[in-house]
Amino acid sequence: MNGTIYVRPYTPEDYDELLLIQKEAFPPPFPEDLWWSREHIQSHAEVFPEGAMIAFDGKEPAGSATALITTLTSEPHTWEEAADDGYIRKSHDPKGDTLYGIDVCVRPSFRGRGVAAALYEERKKLVQKLGLRRYAAGCRIPGFSRLADSIDVETYVRQVEKEELHDPVLTFMLKQGLIIHQIIPDYLEDEESRNYGVIVVWENPEVSG
Repeated sequence: MNGTIYVRPYTPEDYDELLLIQKEAFPPPFPEDLWWSREHIQSHAEVFPEGAMIAFDGKEPAGSATALITTLTSEPHTWEEAADDGYIRKSHDPKGDTLYGIDVCVRPSFRGRGVAAALYEERKKLVQKLGLRRYAAGCRIPGFSRLADSIDVETYVRQVEKEELHDPVLTFMLKQGLIIHQIIPDYLEDEESRNYGVIVVWENPEVSG
């Protein structure tokens, strides 16, 4: 991993840096109203500051990630429900057993330098620090749209899992040591993923049972 990368909690004072990261990571036609607002950032910092992370490569803001705590089940849910529409006030449960990641973004010019991997590593450390059972996230499968007319989503996901197919997001997640928990239809409005989300998890080896 690049030794110049470091991660720390973000605060409302980091809003300009966070907005820069989002603008570059999600350019048009991605709708601007889906970027984190100042109110979102304020809420993240107030509700669960440890889950709000910004990564720097040297002095440059390079990426960010946001998470909350919940109790993981196999009940279908949407991203909006899991994230409380991005505010996390209603969905964050300090008594839960799972760190749930609701976003990760990296500026394109900093991709391939280990920024996302550093953010995931910090999330794993946070899971262990808090004594949680696992880390979980809803994963996009943007590569599915190319094959959706010829194979079903379960087949696609399993072939990515077996490394028979490559998906730009799911493949990366699996390489971070996460495993597939479930596939959820209508998880997020995302044409490339045909609205599917794949819940992936990393189990804390320090917690048994």
